[in-house]
Amino acid sequence: MKVHHLNCGTMRPFGGRLVDGRGSYFHRAELVCHVVLLEADDGLILVDTGLGLDDLRDPKATLSAQYRHVSRPVLDERETALRQVEALGFSADDVRHIALTHLDVDHAGGLRDFPSARVHVLKEELDDSANPRYSPGQWRHADFVPHEPTGEEWFGFRGVRELRPDVLLVPLIGHTRGHTGVAIRVEDRWLLHAGDAYFFHGEMSAPPHIPSGLKYFQDRAETVRGLRLSNQDRLREVAGQVDVFCAHDPVELRQRQPHRV
Repeated sequence: MKVHHLNCGTMRPFGGRLVDGRGSYFHRAELVCHVVLLEADDGLILVDTGLGLDDLRDPKATLSAQYRHVSRPVLDERETALRQVEALGFSADDVRHIALTHLDVDHAGGLRDFPSARVHVLKEELDDSANPRYSPGQWRHADFVPHEPTGEEWFGFRGVRELRPDVLLVPLIGHTRGHTGVAIRVEDRWLLHAGDAYFFHGEMSAPPHIPSGLKYFQDRAETVRGLRLSNQDRLREVAGQVDVFCAHDPVELRQRQPHRV
């Protein structure tokens, strides 16, 4: 199975190194929407979608004023998952499945661009879909497949659900009530898209660290603090055995993309 690591939504918030840990306090920080595209034998699979075409063309309809003000999304159509799928020679209908870490606007916006896909999400995330943090206009049409967070154990994580033998939903509750990671087996190794279970590559270090501005946002966005922190602890424990990465760290994204001369 071929794996592509895509950026499907650059964000340029104020705060500089308080947000991305680099440079001065006065530059516009950089965050990304790290999406994974899998080329499987029976079609394409997306892990998250980032922002979609409609979000870019009419951002006020689905992206709240607070999100636009704080995150400062770039809104470049070339970054949408659809345009990047097409650039690889595929079409929207070739995307058969989408595994969502959660329903936040910068993870689910592209669902409308892939109307033929089945959308896999934890049931508790759908049950909490009336939460005002979400933008239902992004996904009312979606063909959701809800999964109960009960199942097998995987590297110490419990309640793991199998989409297929090489793609698993790994509950990482905390950021939202139905937040999940998505594990992908490629030959003899596992990747784990941890979504928003953490925000900064330094959180996987010992001792963990995160810029103060980003930590403030992470704490404000959490739903179940105890589970979020315990899941972070477990992610640090498995990071040496599994290739773990989160949704918004540009350093982690670039480490996994082909080097360009």
